[in-house]
Amino acid sequence: MQEFEGRVAVVTGAASGMGRAFAERFAQEGMKVVLADIEQEPLDIAVTELRQQEYDVIGVTADVSSDEQIRALAEQTIETYGKVHVLCNNAGVGGGGAGPIWEATENDWEWTFGVNFWGVVSGIRAFVPLILEHGEGGHIINTASVAGLTRGDGIPLYSASKHAVVSISEALYTHLRNVDESVSASVLCPGLVNTRIVESGRNRPADLGGTDFFDANAPKTPFALRLEQGHDPSYVAEIVLQGIRDQQFWLLTDEDFDDRIQARTDDIIGRRNWEQQQLI
Repeated sequence: MQEFEGRVAVVTGAASGMGRAFAERFAQEGMKVVLADIEQEPLDIAVTELRQQEYDVIGVTADVSSDEQIRALAEQTIETYGKVHVLCNNAGVGGGGAGPIWEATENDWEWTFGVNFWGVVSGIRAFVPLILEHGEGGHIINTASVAGLTRGDGIPLYSASKHAVVSISEALYTHLRNVDESVSASVLCPGLVNTRIVESGRNRPADLGGTDFFDANAPKTPFALRLEQGHDPSYVAEIVLQGIRDQQFWLLTDEDFDDRIQARTDDIIGRRNWEQQQLI
């Protein structure tokens, strides 16, 4: 997909972080943008800021773990703009269960996979037929993580969900190429990016444990401090935009984790165990 002017993009998790950067970058290219997020107030602020720059955008409150709400998002997109060309399945949570995997609760699994995995699945199911229908080409970007390419022993639930996103994205890419070569897909596997993902517990539903997992006044963890030194989301937005232009499937933000990706691959091919736990 080379032409962006007048096209329509949908971005989930768009109120902040990478999603916010994607939405603004698409708008700068002349696209009409639907920003979706579970947090109403930050979403309203993001939409207001973009409209002040005279961009054509709307905001839709949506919980991506709800297939019904994703379908409602698709309906509102079509009702407002008539078509959709680009979908960024970007919303994600850090997930729970940072300790031994057998101690993770059912709620931990349900929350993590509900957003990170089922949010992507529902987005594909709701939007891909709409993109194929108009015949004008398009692109789907699924946000995974470098944790979806490396060992999952340090952050097991999150890693498992992101490995799953990588796998379904590979299938999506192949299936789209077999049906319509003007529609393609990418999987985004960022490393360290300065976002609020470590604070995602603020949106954990009450029926899945609530927000007790997030303390806004707690000291920042070493990982949170590392994230603050990570790439600015605007840098990732440029990678995504160029990836769409080039129909590039693998979108990685840097080479810092290449050795860990290679180590895992080498261990698989060599049928080797490993000793050292590796964190993202």
